[in-house]
Amino acid sequence: MQTSRPLVEVVRLGLVSYQEGLRLQQLYVSRHQSGPAHALLLCEHSPVYTTGIRHSPYPMLDRLRLLGADTYRTNRGGLITFHGPGQLVCYPILNLCSFKKSVRWYVSQLERTVISLCSRFGVEAVTSPHTGVWVGDNKLCAVGIHCGRYVTSHGLALNCNTDLSWFQHIVPCGIEGKGVTSLSKELQRDVSVEETIPYLLDAFGDQFNCQMTDGDTPKPNEDSRSLL
Repeated sequence: MQTSRPLVEVVRLGLVSYQEGLRLQQLYVSRHQSGPAHALLLCEHSPVYTTGIRHSPYPMLDRLRLLGADTYRTNRGGLITFHGPGQLVCYPILNLCSFKKSVRWYVSQLERTVISLCSRFGVEAVTSPHTGVWVGDNKLCAVGIHCGRYVTSHGLALNCNTDLSWFQHIVPCGIEGKGVTSLSKELQRDVSVEETIPYLLDAFGDQFNCQMTDGDTPKPNEDSRSLL
């Protein structure tokens, strides 16, 4: 008997603070306690530098705040990176028991999703020994996830028309000697987040063999705290 494809709710958050993004991820993670409730949270963030669970000193954090960006330490994998307007941030909140109970497989599928998206734009992107998606020696998309009891959070950040100068103040993801790029830079034209979203949804549905459905946008919580 053929198994039906998992249903994934697409939630478009627009431009939200990183703090609000954390709150909403926790909200959708908690929904899995009563059964599979897969969701794909799509957003842009106000300028923020985030660090992952890997131990590394970040003496520059005070200086980064002076640039007008927030800073957060999270429980995702990876080192320091930047999120800001013009970057498509995708937080899949999935129970891998409905897909494949393998974190390595999951990360690989996220990378394949972005590579497939890029091919639809005519951009040749690849993986590397470093996590994420690359065009040559320049990172186009960062991937950093958390998985607890097979429920995923955090995800990927794809540079569409991001101001790449924000990355000049850090060593992105702790990888020396590499650069960053965006779809706009590669295509030599403006590629917005809104233009990119349909390609992401098509590629995600293909790579994860799931059905996508539009969900309601949750109301913001002005008093939210970092929960993840």
